[in-house]
Amino acid sequence: MKHLRFGMVALAAASMLVIGASGALAATHSSSSNVRIAVATSNLGRILVDGRGHTLYLFEKDKHGTSACNGQCAAYWPPLIVSGKPLVGTGAKASLVGTTKRADGRLQATYNHHPLYFFVKDTKKGQTTGEGVNGFGAEWYAVSPAGATVEKSSTSSTSSGSGGYKY
Repeated sequence: MKHLRFGMVALAAASMLVIGASGALAATHSSSSNVRIAVATSNLGRILVDGRGHTLYLFEKDKHGTSACNGQCAAYWPPLIVSGKPLVGTGAKASLVGTTKRADGRLQATYNHHPLYFFVKDTKKGQTTGEGVNGFGAEWYAVSPAGATVEKSSTSSTSSGSGGYKY
């Protein structure tokens, strides 16, 4: 009986560790009212980034400030979730920052009425591997400080693109 109790305690502790680790992973793309939207220079030129320097993208399928990316789409392209209006960092325009309510009821940060997303393959500051990806019914682009798409030029030597992704 003593071994059974010890085993149950160990199992409960292991479960809490797994839950904690998955929660920490989910927290990397979820946010609070302290989310910062700023501008940084990248291989695409000046683009929007979050407070960690991760590239923010728009989805061309989104219409009228409403996200069209849910379910599996949001697993590849996590939305920038906030609990209030995001803070505005260097180079970003406060008048273009806002929020929209997602289908699940959470608030997503917007810029010039474009819901903002991360790309799961961008694991480090400054990466732009989601640029120009055609997935989930439309293309994805980094966002300019003016709130428009940033499209890489054909003479650009970036390592972005679809990376073989077909959704």
